[in-house]
Parts: sequence; structure tokens; C-alpha cells
Amino acid sequence: MTDADQELRVSKIRNGTVIDHLAAGQALNVLALLGIDGSGGESVSVGMNVPSDTLATKDIVKVEDRELSQSEVDVLAVISPDATINIIREYDVIEKQRIDRPESVDGVLSCPNRNCITTGDEPIRTRFAVLEEGLRCHYCGEIIRESEITAHLTVT
Repeated sequence: MTDADQELRVSKIRNGTVIDHLAAGQALNVLALLGIDGSGGESVSVGMNVPSDTLATKDIVKVEDRELSQSEVDVLAVISPDATINIIREYDVIEKQRIDRPESVDGVLSCPNRNCITTGDEPIRTRFAVLEEGLRCHYCGEIIRESEITAHLTVT
């Protein structure tokens, strides 16, 4: 087997987003974050545990015809802070950005506290402060650990 036979072969996308340098094992969480479950007909390529010069192994997610909202980028920064986002147009990378861990994450997670004001009948947008160990609800103080974040995603 030659080195060429061992190359990763994933086709280029015409337009969309490539999320690279994800922590190994996070690709499925990213798909959950983006609300991609296979039923929407999105064209998605996923590489998991791909060899990486900087991370040993990494995950990669390519999503055709979609660019991430700032809220999605904020949650992505919490679950995989070393990720990079590449915006692709007509097969060319037109923007490449490293993501920064935000101070807060708004509107993309639900609070696990059933007594929190955000879980009631009033339409109150959630807000979580980003901590070292996870996220804290702005309204009730409930903590969501990093390992629990995807369980509290709200798909919009």
C-alpha cells in the first residue's frame, strides 16, 4: 500500500462550511448542534479520528450550502475550542477563522432546571455564562457540564 492509498479522500464542497480541527469524538455532537439528523436531506461529510499533525487525531465536518450562526459558533467553541471554521464559496476558502471561547451562549440551549423562568410559558431566551467546567444559567444558576451540553441543545 502506498502513501497515496492511505490519503483521506473526501470530496470538496462547492459552497458551505468546513469545521476542522474538532476534538476527536465531537463530530456527532456538532451534527446535533446543527440539527442535522439525516432527515433534512443535507449533504454532509464527516471524518472521525482523522490523523492530525497538531492534535494526534481530529474530527472534520463539511456541510454543503450552510454557514453557521454566531450562536452555533459560540456553542461549538465550548465543545471544541480548537476548531476552525472555513467558509467555502465556489470551491474556494473565502474565510478561515479560529473560534474564540465566548463569555456567554444565548438562545441555543435549554435550561435543565424545570423551575427556571426560561422553561415557562413566557418566551424568554436562554443565556448561559461560559465557565471552565461548563455553563451556568443566567437566570437560575443551574450548571450544565461540558459533557451534558448536547443534551440541552434547542434546534431552531
